Amino acid sequence: MSRHHQRGAGLIESLISLFVISIGFVGFAGLQIAGLTATNNSMFRSKAVYLSYQMADRVRANLPGQQAGAYDDLEGTVTDPGCVATGCTPAELAQSDFSDWKAEVGSLLPSGSGVICLDSTPDDGTSAAPACDGTGTVLAIKLWWREKGTEHRFATTLRP
Repeated sequence: MSRHHQRGAGLIESLISLFVISIGFVGFAGLQIAGLTATNNSMFRSKAVYLSYQMADRVRANLPGQQAGAYDDLEGTVTDPGCVATGCTPAELAQSDFSDWKAEVGSLLPSGSGVICLDSTPDDGTSAAPACDGTGTVLAIKLWWREKGTEHRFATTLRP
């Protein structure tokens, strides 16, 4: 065989190996993006868990308000009565708790909203229609947030 027919074989091998390596790097970049997305989702879910437990603790701390039904249907916008420094009734404390909690939900979760209500089926509803039926003995704490155009929900129940 003459050397004349072997010209350029090393160059083709180099190009093929560069192509294979670049495919590997693209795959690795895809894995990194998927990992960052999962981390972001997990962070918001952790914040939702924290916020729901925080509200559950507030309800437990105001047992007279809970027994009087002050937490049975807290939705929408509730204004803070501003009575914490001067002394609140149990119902006013419930409004103050919900107002503070709602502000924190809005600041920690993207497009975050939440409700507290009596609900026999707590794992339903949307932010626009929370689906609180007002029956049963279980308080539902429901949170919603939007991430990349998708609405996410976290619900927990409380039996004080």
